[in-house]
Amino acid sequence: MAEAYVSLITNDKYGDGAIVLGKSLKLTQTTRKLVLMVTNDVSTAKRQELSEYWDNIIDIQIMESKDTKNLLLLNRPELKCTLSKLHAWNLTQFTKCVFLDADVMVLRNVDDLFEYDELSAAPDVGWPDCFNSGVFVFKPSKETFQNLVELAANKGSFDGGDQGLLNEYFSDWPRKDIKFHLPFTYNMVANICYSYSPAYLRYGKDVKIVHFLGSRKPWDHVFSQVSREAVVSKDLSHLHNFTNMWWEIFISSEEKSLKTEVSNLSTTSNLSLSLNQSELPPLNVENTVDDSDDRRQKWEAGIPDYTGKDKFENIMKRLNDVMQSTNIAPSDDDALPSDENNPTSEN
Repeated sequence: MAEAYVSLITNDKYGDGAIVLGKSLKLTQTTRKLVLMVTNDVSTAKRQELSEYWDNIIDIQIMESKDTKNLLLLNRPELKCTLSKLHAWNLTQFTKCVFLDADVMVLRNVDDLFEYDELSAAPDVGWPDCFNSGVFVFKPSKETFQNLVELAANKGSFDGGDQGLLNEYFSDWPRKDIKFHLPFTYNMVANICYSYSPAYLRYGKDVKIVHFLGSRKPWDHVFSQVSREAVVSKDLSHLHNFTNMWWEIFISSEEKSLKTEVSNLSTTSNLSLSLNQSELPPLNVENTVDDSDDRRQKWEAGIPDYTGKDKFENIMKRLNDVMQSTNIAPSDDDALPSDENNPTSEN
């Protein structure tokens, strides 16, 4: 039977994280299947994007924690949906799986994780006697799933999320054989590594998985197409390099998707896109975004909001609208007319 990497998203924002996670795994030339669990709040458009990087996209029912008190202690009320992660144990078509949160990025091939047994994980930086549930090795089992659900119903989670519940269930982890403890390099927390700079300088080259722990994710930052860098606030400057790496992967996937969609439009319609400028309105800043001064300034500065109004689907919608509203004559030339103001062009 097959083995798989598994992740979970409950909304489109985390879908951007799953795109980078899936692509980063593909870039490492993994030989395992990639399985993404999604809930009803993930849009059809986002699922289509994700299907390019994930082998299987599986619908699951959302499981919410009612423990708002402990979630507030963590200052992470958005984690109430993380109990949906328990559905991973229902993937019994696989003999062994590695779960990866959608806010992690894989830098090197980590297929050797499948040599570990359940439950193998790295220590949590906040309390090392607990494991961090962002990366762990597990064996799918209907029985384990039922046991976890019963524990959640009867006892709950001490932190209100999946990590507290899983540490309660696999409570022998801190005292088990060291072989169940993954090295920190398999789950390096990006916003913590700077606190011990000498260790990072010594071992940083061996990091295989970066985890963007906390409420501020890479997709919450703005990416400048002019500088090809993420705009990170001073208090998060230590995240700059890793955030840039995340955005480079994300932008490359968006640009590839845009090229594919434009090519498909040309092929399926069998129409010429090599028109005079007077025939096809330029896709300039005013055509693509709203008229607010703030948004115009961002576009002119080369920092569009790729995860908001300026995301790929909206640009493609504008392309479709222009094509449908323009009388396009057949021609042998299928090239898209160049326009230096076109926000969909590569820099």
